[in-house]
Amino acid sequence: MPSSGPHPALTATLYPSVVDMLHAAADAAPDRIALVQRGSGDAARQFTYREYRNAVVGLAAFLEPAVVAQGRVATVLPNSIAACIATFAVFAAGAQLVPLNPLYTPRELSLVLDDADVSVLIADAATLAQLRDTPALARIPRIVSLDEIEVRLSDWAVATPAALPRPVPDQLGLLQYTGGTTGRAKGVNLTHRAMATNIAQRETLLPSRMDEERLLCVMPIFHSYGMTMGLFLTAYARGTLVLMAKFQRDAVFDLITEERITTFPASPTILTGLIAHERFATADLSSLSRCYSGSAPLAKATIDDWMARTGAPIFEGYGQTEAGPILTYNTIGRTRLGSVGVVLPLTEIEIVDTQDGRTVLPVGERGEIRARGPQIMTGYRNLPEETRQTLRDGWLHTGDIGEFDADGYLFIRDRLKDLVLVGGYNVYPREIDDVLLAHPAVVDAASVGVPDAFRGEVVRAFVVLRDNARADAGEILAHCRANLAAYKVPVSVTFVAALPKTGVNKTDRKALREIARTCAPAPPERPA
Repeated sequence: MPSSGPHPALTATLYPSVVDMLHAAADAAPDRIALVQRGSGDAARQFTYREYRNAVVGLAAFLEPAVVAQGRVATVLPNSIAACIATFAVFAAGAQLVPLNPLYTPRELSLVLDDADVSVLIADAATLAQLRDTPALARIPRIVSLDEIEVRLSDWAVATPAALPRPVPDQLGLLQYTGGTTGRAKGVNLTHRAMATNIAQRETLLPSRMDEERLLCVMPIFHSYGMTMGLFLTAYARGTLVLMAKFQRDAVFDLITEERITTFPASPTILTGLIAHERFATADLSSLSRCYSGSAPLAKATIDDWMARTGAPIFEGYGQTEAGPILTYNTIGRTRLGSVGVVLPLTEIEIVDTQDGRTVLPVGERGEIRARGPQIMTGYRNLPEETRQTLRDGWLHTGDIGEFDADGYLFIRDRLKDLVLVGGYNVYPREIDDVLLAHPAVVDAASVGVPDAFRGEVVRAFVVLRDNARADAGEILAHCRANLAAYKVPVSVTFVAALPKTGVNKTDRKALREIARTCAPAPPERPA
């Protein structure tokens, strides 16, 4: 029997694809406000479900399905109405969506764009300007600026309705890039059916209030968490999605009050930041009925403070991009503090021995978490060996260490992998090491993650300089900022004569973590 024990039957509506889900919402509630975009000092912009679907049809046609069908379309967009429409339009056009982080540097974007071999890139003017001189941009057949889409959205929204094209459920729909322990970003292949199934699985455990949800999306929808728990959840529930392009605490309080937000998917960093703000004690948060937290563990004090002030429970879950992305969730009437919940329908999870990867361990024993179910990825793009190592005998080996209690609640205890979770974002030390080693003064380098009260974890770097070379911490950090997204940049650089090594001459990251823990606290960065 799987370590997880029995799991519930699927009771939520299962759509062939998320496009079918949006189509159903537009049929059932065409005049309901589907999308609201609020910016600093700007009037609210909004689309009904009828306009939403019409615009998806228009953009799908604009992207020339004959060219992009079975190809890949990359988007580099912040949260916006256009980004939501682009996501569904790429799916509807029969292409595979490659959503990328606008915070990436040209180097990071180029690496992924080359690996994905995209046929179309959709990005704003600033991103295209940054990429102008890169070989990666020159290799993409068609470039579409956000401005081109924006000038057409209003016309598409009110155009005579055309049939919404639907993708083939078992074809690839999403290529979601996640970091790699080798330093190379890994593209996770997910089918349309896998994405739609994961929504129904989560809805079975945590059913949305149909036609009533008003959801504030501060999590980026290019990320698997924001896409699933923001964009897709709202469309499934025929609710209203209020979009924030950039997280700002004052704006969050304003929007929760003014838009009467009922559901708030967030991360520990966001929740902790809001609790620390002076307005947390006085803001009108009475509309909130539930919150979701993912991407990193949530401290008990945060849960207690949030619940005492708002009365809205926080439901924590667990998953990863490779898992579609959700595997477990705490649910109404079945929440256990410190746990990431129970297993979703149609999903099996086992705790196995970390050495052989096969021996199933009993309740209460810690081992590697492995999972299988219809939401699991088909594999990594262009990485057959990593796919073989991760997908074994039909199981996804997560690289996480956990255990089940007697009631089937999963507890995450550690990670086999070296990834660091900075504010909910995956940060892989090897990528940072590669950037450090590219500095002409550096001969050896390693980075590790250490706990941080606000961001969950932060990265600290250790650097060995070449003989007779000179560089200070400021210069090394400036080099990192030029080549890494801001959340990946180390909070400190420590110069050492040599890195500690293991018996087989590998960098001893465990020893470095112990050293890093004794360093001065990270700078107290707080959101605006």
